[in-house]
Amino acid sequence: MTSPKPESAIDRDQRIGLQRIRDFLKVRTSYDVLPLSFRLIVFDTSLLVKKSLTILTQNGIVSAPLWDSKTSTFAGLLTTSDYINLIQYYWQNPDAVNRIDQFKLNSLRDIEKAIGVSPLETASIHPLKPLYEACRRMLETRARRIPLIDIDDETGRAMVVSVVTQYRILKFVAVNVHETQMLRKPLRHLNLGTYKDLVTVNMETSVFEVIHKLVNYNISSIPILNSDGVVTNVFEAVDIITLIKNGNYDELNLNVGEALQKRSEDFPGIFTCSIDDRLDTIFDTIRKSRVHRLVVIDEESQLVGVLTLSDILEYILLEGEGDDSKIDQYYHFNLYYRFTQYYYFNLYYHSHNYNHFNQYYDLNQYYHFNHCNHIN
Repeated sequence: MTSPKPESAIDRDQRIGLQRIRDFLKVRTSYDVLPLSFRLIVFDTSLLVKKSLTILTQNGIVSAPLWDSKTSTFAGLLTTSDYINLIQYYWQNPDAVNRIDQFKLNSLRDIEKAIGVSPLETASIHPLKPLYEACRRMLETRARRIPLIDIDDETGRAMVVSVVTQYRILKFVAVNVHETQMLRKPLRHLNLGTYKDLVTVNMETSVFEVIHKLVNYNISSIPILNSDGVVTNVFEAVDIITLIKNGNYDELNLNVGEALQKRSEDFPGIFTCSIDDRLDTIFDTIRKSRVHRLVVIDEESQLVGVLTLSDILEYILLEGEGDDSKIDQYYHFNLYYRFTQYYYFNLYYHSHNYNHFNQYYDLNQYYHFNHCNHIN
């Protein structure tokens, strides 16, 4: 019988680094990820789609929780995908263009059914649940963000606390888990990212064609290549929001090059890496910059693959989980630590009774200003 191959030092460090990240996610709550103070915009489902788009662009955000004031319940998460669905509906039903400005957020369900796409994201989690559970739920639903829903002690009704994104979670890990520096295996040796059947466009591709590709392949961005196959930019789903923010759907007739000229001047650019880069350096990049994806290129800037935050989150949660030899050896310690940490935080949470300062505005929107403690 052949003896198992000894574990190399780099493989051992990789395994331990991943386990430390999982340990951390299991003892931290989703509430811990939130900054010291923040603003949350929640839309009532009776709000006009056109007005919701204006509010999002004015506040520089790309998503918002929905609230059904008739039933006082959480109604899902509005994202760029919903506006893209509306554009798809407009493209399939050109006679409806005159009615688009009258669509309300509660009509998005009908639009989804009409064009045969997935319904609004409705996954949510309690803010005091372990962050690990929030991550697993995001992976299960393919969501890039998840709302935190609490229950008001006095009324017994649900209330939206905040929304946690993949980026914020991974940055939280990058800042607090020093063992990310142990993840030294290069991407070429990891099952991480997409390297086959890559979807691309060029500067002459029409925006409508880009939209169809985003929908058909269920992706949020597409690399832009020049005639030599060199990566020159990335077209993102949020670029479409920029085009239609004033209700001018004729802008969708532009090509990619023309559309990119309408980007904000503070656009941070694209982030790239090579197949020989490692997760420790990628986590450093996430810690320092607002990264949503990395385009993997070679020495001549030719496209090799795409690495998304979803890919990274899935890898750090699931890689090697089926191998019994890699079961957490600190299970009993973690179980005790999770209990005491949860108990302590609950005592603080209920005794300090953090305040919600709600200001109600026109357009059926409201803001939650929450002051909470952030564990660094």
